[in-house]
Amino acid sequence: MNEFFGALGRRWRDGAERRGAKIEEPDLDPSVAAELLELARVAAHTKERRFAPLATYTAGIAAERLRAANGADAASIAAYIREVREELERETPG
Repeated sequence: MNEFFGALGRRWRDGAERRGAKIEEPDLDPSVAAELLELARVAAHTKERRFAPLATYTAGIAAERLRAANGADAASIAAYIREVREELERETPG
């Protein structure tokens, strides 16, 4: 996606290796990144701003579980995140 996320992916990979696990560097598809940012925006306006990072974290866990369960691709994962974000947005006053 960009150099920051490339370097961050390498840090996740290296950190896992220091713990005895070999993982691929996580990558971030631009369409998924856009949906995560929108989710964070909506979450920040629902209850408390501090929930936004946790909302995106749970989205990442759910997205990986969807990918593992049915092989979802980036477009499907972006649509999945968008669907939940739109539900939250409809429930948010103002």
